[in-house]
Amino acid sequence: MANRIVLNEMSYFGAGSISVLPDEIKGRGFKKILVVTDKDLIKFKVATKVTDVLKDAGISFEIYDDVKQNPTVENVKDGVSAFKKAGADCIVAIGGGSSIDTAKGISIIINNPEYGDVISLEGVAPTKKRGVPLIAIPTTAGTAAEVTINYVITDVPNRRKFVCVDPHDIPILAVVDSQMMESMPKALKAATGMDALTHAIEGYITKGAWELSDMVELKSIELIAANLRGSVLDNDPKAAENMALGQYIAGMGYSNVGLGAVHGMGHPLGGFYDIPHGVANALLLPYVMAFNAKACGEKFRDIGRAMKIPGIDAMPLEEAKKATVSAVRQLSLDVGVPEKLHELGVKKEDLTALAAAAFKDVCTPGNPRDVTEADLLALYNEAF
Repeated sequence: MANRIVLNEMSYFGAGSISVLPDEIKGRGFKKILVVTDKDLIKFKVATKVTDVLKDAGISFEIYDDVKQNPTVENVKDGVSAFKKAGADCIVAIGGGSSIDTAKGISIIINNPEYGDVISLEGVAPTKKRGVPLIAIPTTAGTAAEVTINYVITDVPNRRKFVCVDPHDIPILAVVDSQMMESMPKALKAATGMDALTHAIEGYITKGAWELSDMVELKSIELIAANLRGSVLDNDPKAAENMALGQYIAGMGYSNVGLGAVHGMGHPLGGFYDIPHGVANALLLPYVMAFNAKACGEKFRDIGRAMKIPGIDAMPLEEAKKATVSAVRQLSLDVGVPEKLHELGVKKEDLTALAAAAFKDVCTPGNPRDVTEADLLALYNEAF
């Protein structure tokens, strides 16, 4: 068996690191940029931090800012048209997973036009050409889309989200600048931070995990557990910088080994109700962890050790598992993540359909404990 690791070509980290953009863009010979972002990031002058750098350097660009929080098939199609109209040769995506995921779809379709319907990219699409060059600048410490080969698009008419997995979509350059994340509202910091923790934990216990992915996921868990509260509750710049690093490290692992039932269950919530992805995952994580404890052995103690749970090494295994789940739940509560699905407007009568969709999701088979549709329904009910 061969274990594969795919990472983006180059990354910069640290406060103020967007200053490298002009040299990187000019050095690579790009002449016209399509900036992919959303209207709120324009309105609140977050994306402006980047576009000002481009302007000052005399770099020509156009802006496509129609991205939704759960990006749609139409968002990608419209972005393809915007890229062509601009005569661009490179994309700069500014935002969370929504903007970067949209940019990945645009990038792939420009060089693989036979997938122009977008929906045919679902799953592991056998695209033949690498997408057009993509530079990713995250504004949330959560999805790690800047280092992954995955993106998620919403099929609005059918009320579903689908996952695309393609090494050809990975950004050529990531700039992980914590100053781009400073203006995130507390609720968004909490949800995206817990989403990053979900990536790290699911990436650590998924069926595809191996030594190299285990190494990075444990470090990610350590960083996120130590810094999420400070980032959300105290707006601590150092904690924010550590969160930016922690979420990126999580992506290095999970992108290559897969996820599990938290994501499998979270995607339908976005498709049915347009619930932000991070919120859905953050809420579901403790429930699914409790279900998975039976299948994870000492890995739950490892997670607890990374979270610095006092006395975790001396506990009997079953006690250590419970302590780890409890610590994850407490972290989620401390940063203000909702605890029950009904708080998000989920309807009881939709749970059966949600379970059916979750069972078909591409992430669900990676869960360390095999799940049936009935198991997923029971988990939705427990979280309701």
